[in-house]
Amino acid sequence: MTARKLRTVVAGGGSWGTALAHVLAWNGHDVTIALRDEAVSRAINERHENPHYLPGKCLHPGVKASTSPEVLTDCGFLVLAVPCQHQRAWLQANRHRLAPGCVLVNASKGFEASTALPMSRIAHEALAGQDFRYSVLSGPSFAAEVMEEHPTAVVLGCSDETLGAQLREHFSTPFFRCYSSTDVIGVEAGGSLKNVMAIAAGMCDGLGFGSNARAALITRGLAELARIGVAMGARPLTFMGLSGLGDLTLTCNGALSRNRQVGLRLGQGESLEDIVSSLGMVAEGVKTTQAALHLANLHHVAAPITETVYRIIHENAAPRDAVTELMTRALKEE
Repeated sequence: MTARKLRTVVAGGGSWGTALAHVLAWNGHDVTIALRDEAVSRAINERHENPHYLPGKCLHPGVKASTSPEVLTDCGFLVLAVPCQHQRAWLQANRHRLAPGCVLVNASKGFEASTALPMSRIAHEALAGQDFRYSVLSGPSFAAEVMEEHPTAVVLGCSDETLGAQLREHFSTPFFRCYSSTDVIGVEAGGSLKNVMAIAAGMCDGLGFGSNARAALITRGLAELARIGVAMGARPLTFMGLSGLGDLTLTCNGALSRNRQVGLRLGQGESLEDIVSSLGMVAEGVKTTQAALHLANLHHVAAPITETVYRIIHENAAPRDAVTELMTRALKEE
């Protein structure tokens, strides 16, 4: 792959897809965002702004947008920023438009709720029989801060080490630094499972439990997501990196975290339905909780935090009672 000679399409006009398009255009690439909203497309093309997801953030003038699926025709480099629950259908619908040998960089974090499969498996099932190369981008990265060109570091999971090195160059700028890892499932698992822990951390804050409780939850949450990830085949050390500890720290503490906001508002007594409908964006952790608990049970891994979040979200358990029950479990060695 000669990355700088490939036309790049970013599928998905949400906040993260828009921010990645900005990074790629800043780096000199020919970038088009493929989206559905004609008004947003016009705003990007005429005003260099995504007014729905990133209002007031100035987008690189080299970024183009289109609502025509034909923009994908012969696409050789695709950044997939479509919400996880819609990726299978999107890939199946557009597989015939992708060029042979297409490089696919998945930028969404989550599992398919109905199957508990990671996005790498979804891509290989949806594009079965097609020649493509897969990677996943993850790490602590709020879209708004990337748009403001604040220093950010992420990791690209790619089983092909040579391709991973080329992708690092494709994405990296003076403010957006990319590392690479051959542990694809570890990068995917860390970025996905931390969303569940962010909901739990938000609930602790919403209940007024303080900084001690949040620190304990982050620490035990890291151990829990690593147990699940390793059972799936990931390498333990991956969870001490950007897609594990880095992303977990950001989403459990950062005010811009949608998943933390879900938990915060649950802890304050709001209903999940009202929270999700008012967000205006996808909080992947809500769906991921179901898949995460399924994976923990499948692999016989203890996941008390995940189970507690699941009970609150899907079984209407009272947050204060559920967290209190979590804190009074049988004592044991760390």
